[in-house]
Amino acid sequence: MMLTTMFLAAFILITVHSQETEETITYTQCTDGYEWDPIRQRCKDIDECEIVPDACKGGMKCVNHYGGYLCLPRTAQIIVNEREEAAAESTSGRNNVIRRTPADPHRAPPNPTHQIQCAAGYEQSDHNVCQDIDECATGTHNCRADQVCVNLRGSFSCQCPPGYQKRGDQCMDIDECTLPPYCHHRCVNTPGSYYCQCNAGFQLASNNHTCVDINECDANNPCAQQCYNILGSFICQCNPGFELSSDRINCEDTDECRTSSYICQYQCVNEPGKFSCVCPEGYQVVGGRTCQDINECETTNECREDEICWNYHGGFRCYPRNPCQEPYVLTSENRCVCPVSNAICRELPYSVVYKYMSIRSDRTVPSDIFQIQATTIYPNTINTFRIKSGNENGEFYLRQTSAVSAMLVLVKSLSGPREHIVDLEMLTVNSLNYRTSSVLRLTIIVGPYAF
Repeated sequence: MMLTTMFLAAFILITVHSQETEETITYTQCTDGYEWDPIRQRCKDIDECEIVPDACKGGMKCVNHYGGYLCLPRTAQIIVNEREEAAAESTSGRNNVIRRTPADPHRAPPNPTHQIQCAAGYEQSDHNVCQDIDECATGTHNCRADQVCVNLRGSFSCQCPPGYQKRGDQCMDIDECTLPPYCHHRCVNTPGSYYCQCNAGFQLASNNHTCVDINECDANNPCAQQCYNILGSFICQCNPGFELSSDRINCEDTDECRTSSYICQYQCVNEPGKFSCVCPEGYQVVGGRTCQDINECETTNECREDEICWNYHGGFRCYPRNPCQEPYVLTSENRCVCPVSNAICRELPYSVVYKYMSIRSDRTVPSDIFQIQATTIYPNTINTFRIKSGNENGEFYLRQTSAVSAMLVLVKSLSGPREHIVDLEMLTVNSLNYRTSSVLRLTIIVGPYAF
């Protein structure tokens, strides 16, 4: 398609006569679609395709035209005659002559003798020029209540407010949430606008679109003890000795004493966030959990001068320094001898030696606990060993290990606290029927505990 067009706009020369006229001034009034170019001193075409929003509908393209514009198919070809364009611009005005008076050389007469005729959308001003009628301000437009009136040169346009688009004659809300993602997480459409929301644990940044992580640990630490921020959330942890409660926020004391019965050797005492081990009287805590016997004979010896202190597991006892009973006499420490000069001694063991030992309660059996051995060895003699007394319940067994020694074996477990006195006898016989015996009186102290 080829289109060649030219508009020639007529101009009107107006002359105002006065007896006081000293000069005549000619001015140009441009017709509709043109404006005065003060540099080139002529009317020039207004490009409506540039200033009128959405000038053409239905996929048509806007083509600027002399004094207006055309809406043509996008495939149309347009040929412009440059000579006709120049002619159109040169003739697109009205020349007016105003005669000024000496009293007021700058003001045109308020009531000229000739009235000018203005195009549609314009009106004559007090200065006899055509000025645009602002239909939006005067209320003479026909825009709907949900539309915005935009004044144009010689006309007006009904447009939709931001967030709306025209569909026919109505303004419909634009659902921004269906467009390319404006929001980082969630978009909420509102009439004429929208706003962004963030997932839990996030908050909107200053641009109101991006979501940034909330550091709950810094903002308002919700954890009872330790707080660790993670992306979009946080994790609570507890100090040693505590564990998270079911709400995953608070911390509850861990009762270590209930988790294991072997955590302490004797007794476990639970405390907030920790535990401690205690030992019974006569013991002290070693290594935080183990109970060790206190040797009271070294720390707090309460025995008299004529007594010896014997420490055992969990306590101590005082025994006389001279344990001998008539007719025995003390010959050395813990050794009593019955003198041969005394007739009574002929039926009694020649010597009695006092020994003391301590064992833990409930010791495993069988267990070798004490060895007896002859201190003097005679030639051509035979030694035999036996338990003379103190084994009424069969807790012990004496096993001879050599010609001069024997081992006392515990065959039944003993529970303390308890004291056992066992007499171990060694009989010595020679070929001449010489017979003698010695007794070892063993005091066995069983402690109250198995440690």
